[in-house]
Amino acid sequence: MNKAYLLDGQETSRLTFRLISLDDYNEWIRFFKDPETSKHWKAEKADAGTECRKWYDRQFERYANNEGGMNALVEKATGKLAGHCGLLKQRVDDIDELEIAYSLLPEFWSQGYATEAALQCRDYAFRNNLSPSLISIISLTNKPSENVAVKVGMCIDKTTVYKNNEVNIFRVWKGSFKRNANNTVAGLL
Repeated sequence: MNKAYLLDGQETSRLTFRLISLDDYNEWIRFFKDPETSKHWKAEKADAGTECRKWYDRQFERYANNEGGMNALVEKATGKLAGHCGLLKQRVDDIDELEIAYSLLPEFWSQGYATEAALQCRDYAFRNNLSPSLISIISLTNKPSENVAVKVGMCIDKTTVYKNNEVNIFRVWKGSFKRNANNTVAGLL
């Protein structure tokens, strides 16, 4: 497994990134049981257990095929699984892209965790020259995820259809950021 796109071992002030594990399944299945988590995405839905297994299978497939993948986000203060965030290789409108993707368990919403994790992904990708730009694929109705994308420095690049869903593609370019003396992203130029 090539770990170039994985943030295993990275940390923020409140979160630790690690590879996902089947041991997380019983916590993550709650994501698929909550109707709020899927209201913005049109897809054929099975029961929560099947959806969760398919999600894990896809992440492990991503790991094995060097397609990036989600990282488990563990809240440092409690050791609880807060959600997932990662860099995913995607194909959008016949163009290969690198996406910052994020999903949190509902009890961690509206506390800045998604932004904190997405910023870490952005900085990691640009610091390691993984791509000249990063995207986030966000349903037209998902305002909370749009807010995170904007806080990461992204702007709407285009609207398109992705996996039968109308989405906005938010994008941030590496050249939009300057680096400080510690070689970390300091903000918009």
